[in-house]
Amino acid sequence: MNKALHILVYLFLALAAAGLVFELQLNAKRKLLTDRNRKQEECLIKLAKTIEKTDAPKSPAIELKKDSSPVEARLVDSPDMDNLLDDYKSELEQANLDTYDWNNEKSKTQLRMVYLTEDGTPNGKPVLDGAEPVDSGKGTEQELLDNLLESAKKQQARLNSTRAELVALRGKLEETVAEINSLKPVARQDKVEIEEKKADIARLESEKEELSNQIAKLKAELEETATEISSLKDEVATAKDETETVREDLAKKEKLIEQLKKMLASSIPTGGASGDSGKGIAVKSIPAGDKGKVKEADNNNMFAIIEFTDEAMKELRGGDKEDAPLPMLELGVRRPGFKGEAGEFVGRIRLRQEVKGGKKAYVICDILGAWSQSPLRANDVIFAD
Repeated sequence: MNKALHILVYLFLALAAAGLVFELQLNAKRKLLTDRNRKQEECLIKLAKTIEKTDAPKSPAIELKKDSSPVEARLVDSPDMDNLLDDYKSELEQANLDTYDWNNEKSKTQLRMVYLTEDGTPNGKPVLDGAEPVDSGKGTEQELLDNLLESAKKQQARLNSTRAELVALRGKLEETVAEINSLKPVARQDKVEIEEKKADIARLESEKEELSNQIAKLKAELEETATEISSLKDEVATAKDETETVREDLAKKEKLIEQLKKMLASSIPTGGASGDSGKGIAVKSIPAGDKGKVKEADNNNMFAIIEFTDEAMKELRGGDKEDAPLPMLELGVRRPGFKGEAGEFVGRIRLRQEVKGGKKAYVICDILGAWSQSPLRANDVIFAD
């Protein structure tokens, strides 16, 4: 009996030891499963954040018109245009679509619901479907995983569609690049020709501007020449008129001088041409000052023609009497600017006879040789002292 009791005690101790070992191993496994579930849950939450819930809504077609008309040496007002993005799915470009957000208590609780429970908690009593607990459907972890899987498939499909669109766009791009590359040599040649034409045009413009300047200069010279010719013509005409006038005046003066010579010859006694100052005494005097000027002078025959002012003639006549005889008055003669021994004084004259019938007051006068400092000239000034 004691032996049997000892055997049972040892057996019980062995079973207790085995149970303790199994408990320790189970606790280790439980911690492993807990850590694994936690990491899987965190990974699922992060993974769900990268999966888009729904497809992007379809967008209107994008137009990218390409000129498909051939390049020719003519202007085309309305070229043929092709849409390069005719079959392009523009909704694939939409970014930042809504993703799954499981980082909340409700989603985390559902992720732990491997089986559907009656109280809706992971530790509650499972709902049985016959003999098996319900592990799919609304409220279970499987529901979230199925939704995530379906969205992942759709996202993969969109990714494949995007890849297909990229391939198609690459083909169109290669075609367009090939077309551009084929046009570039022609464009370069055209550009070289354009630059050459521009250089020719610039050279021609420079020559044109130079010619225009020359033309303008020639026009200015021509106008200046025409002006000079016109001026010369006017001067010639004026010179002709002045020459004619001078001729007429000269003829009149010559005629007048001849008349005066005849009158003087008939009035001057023989031997009295010398104009001696001792002959004739002034019968009256007039106020001092300039009275006229020498019009003509004949220093050989010792007489001069004097043009008196109207005021001087009135002083000589003693009033407005035109028939009053002139006195045998002696007057001085000076020449402005003359520098002789007596300054501007050049001589004296004695009034002899008035020349009537003209518009000017002319008087024939004797040149008094004894007073002569210089031969008398036209425009010498007659003055009374």
